[in-house]
Amino acid sequence: MISIYIKHVKIARLTLLLLIMAAVTFSCKKKEGIGEDPYGGGKLPLGVSFADAGDIAGSGVAGDLATIKVRGLLAYQGKFEFFINEVKTEITGLTDSTLNVVVPENASSGGTTIVLDGQTFFGPKFTIEGKVSLDATFKANNGSNGTIADIVSLQDGNYLLVGYFTNYQGKAASAPINGIVKITKDGEFTTGLMAGKGTDGGISSVLPLQSGKIMIGGTLSTYNRRLGIAGVTRLNGDGSLDSTIVNLMNLTPLVPKNGLDTVPTFNGGLFGSVKRVFATENRIIAAGQLIGYKSTYYERSTRLNKILDFTSMNTFVRMKLNGTLDSAYNFDKANKKGYPGVNGLLNDAYMQGDGKIIGIGLFTNYNGSPAKNIVRVDTLGAFDPTFKSGSGADGEIVSLVVNKATGSIMISGLFKNYNGVPVNGVAMLKPDGSIDPAFKMGTLTGGFATYAIQLNSGKILVAGGFKQYNGIVRQGFMVLNGDGSLAANYNNTGVFEGSIYKVIETTSALGNPAVIMVGNIYKFDNQSVGNIVRIELK
Repeated sequence: MISIYIKHVKIARLTLLLLIMAAVTFSCKKKEGIGEDPYGGGKLPLGVSFADAGDIAGSGVAGDLATIKVRGLLAYQGKFEFFINEVKTEITGLTDSTLNVVVPENASSGGTTIVLDGQTFFGPKFTIEGKVSLDATFKANNGSNGTIADIVSLQDGNYLLVGYFTNYQGKAASAPINGIVKITKDGEFTTGLMAGKGTDGGISSVLPLQSGKIMIGGTLSTYNRRLGIAGVTRLNGDGSLDSTIVNLMNLTPLVPKNGLDTVPTFNGGLFGSVKRVFATENRIIAAGQLIGYKSTYYERSTRLNKILDFTSMNTFVRMKLNGTLDSAYNFDKANKKGYPGVNGLLNDAYMQGDGKIIGIGLFTNYNGSPAKNIVRVDTLGAFDPTFKSGSGADGEIVSLVVNKATGSIMISGLFKNYNGVPVNGVAMLKPDGSIDPAFKMGTLTGGFATYAIQLNSGKILVAGGFKQYNGIVRQGFMVLNGDGSLAANYNNTGVFEGSIYKVIETTSALGNPAVIMVGNIYKFDNQSVGNIVRIELK
């Protein structure tokens, strides 16, 4: 009897489980009518639903009258509110099949919602038209399958992308793409880059030199399967490795080829992670999470056993054009090693026109001198006390972008104050490191800014993981005026997801002002993108 009872209980439980699964299946198959609030627990109002219009409820500019096709609301007149991307609208008219609203001034593209009897019901997307839009003529539809860390323009009008990716626009199926790729000005993959197998690590920084050659830095240890590389190397203008043939010790004289080897011409390497490479006065400077420098004694090496010279170096390292360590820069000659550098993380760096370098990150001093998350070093790599950062930032600085035309230095990150002044995670600095009081950052909620740049027009792009700015919905991306206020008609885009690493100004195929953004970018204006996107700024 007991076994029969247990069996019946199991059957009852199975029946209940099947009923629940059927209910869930039915719920998932419902069309885009007003859905029940998943947190409210109430039932769908009888007869209320959005018209069968796919995923789009409509479009319009701020201040426009818009008609939303929704049935059954007339019975609830005066008892509901209508929102566009969480911004309440003014309702101007209602029939049993349509709802007339005024598009709010501060709305951005996103889903529509109806709040009725304390419950929220979700509807299709409403597109806010404005001065910012995805450039449909940019042909990087799928982009890369990993981070694009840097982008530079080439003399032939194309772009060079570097990063931590192994594919771009699906072209790796026909030829290897590892960390470096050449694209047209409109985002298409193009041939002519002689990178071969590319890198076995990532590239964080790329720098075209006046000679026509190219410096790259990152975490790479080979290039086109050529060994002898550590973090930094030099390429020819066509993307091939700048290499040379050297004489080695030959332990097998009857095999003459064992006395020769093809190696990188730039005989210098770095242990750690290179964040940025610079060139100045026939010297190469690398900045990053560095712990040492190495070069190879080819005269005492064999093909199978290379003899290395190691020197302890930190944060900033300067090398001659052949890769030799420059011991006149950030180097303690008495102890024959580099000075300590920053006592934490260096997230990024920028070289000013005078050769001085600004570094940002998460640290409290540089070479023993107080420097709170931002520092400037002079032309010899020493702490620069003339940089007016004062007490610095009270939290990590994650990005640093300098506009050469305006001279502005934009920093963003996890800080709230800069030199004692409230800045809410984004600050504009003058070239001397003092804060520019003309820009006043508002309050971000739901996250923080990971990137900010002032464009040549004076407008400021800010991106990150935030949800609101001064209480207004801005889902990860916004355009500000130079004083920090929201720019009218520039904040129409919807959800942004990801992190921007670099922005360059350009024009669209139609000749409109535009920017290309690269990084870890998954979504822009609610649309999926592949780490690179061009947007028009009309």
